[in-house]
Amino acid sequence: MQTLTEDQVQTRLDAEAPEWSDAGGSIQRTYQFDDFVQAIAFLNKVADAAEAAQHHPDILIRYNKVTLTLTTHDAGGITDNDFSLARRADSAAEE
Repeated sequence: MQTLTEDQVQTRLDAEAPEWSDAGGSIQRTYQFDDFVQAIAFLNKVADAAEAAQHHPDILIRYNKVTLTLTTHDAGGITDNDFSLARRADSAAEE
C-alpha cells in the first residue's frame, strides 16, 4: 500500500473528510456525543468496521468524546485505508 503525499492528504481532507485534520503522519477527528453511553455505542460500530477491514485506529475516550487517529502503520503513513475507515466512522456517527 502506497502512502499519500502531504498534498494528496490535504486535497482528500478538503474534499472527503473536512472535519478530519492532518495530525502529522495520521488523520484525526474528535466526535462529541450527548453522553458516555452514546460514545461507547459509536465506538462499538467503529470497532466492528475496523475489525472487518483489519485496520485499527488509535482511540481516545473522554466521557462523551471519542478521538480517532488513523494511520497505516505497515505503510508508514496515511493511505487510502485511512480515508476509507474515516468515512465509515463518519457514517457510524450519523446513525
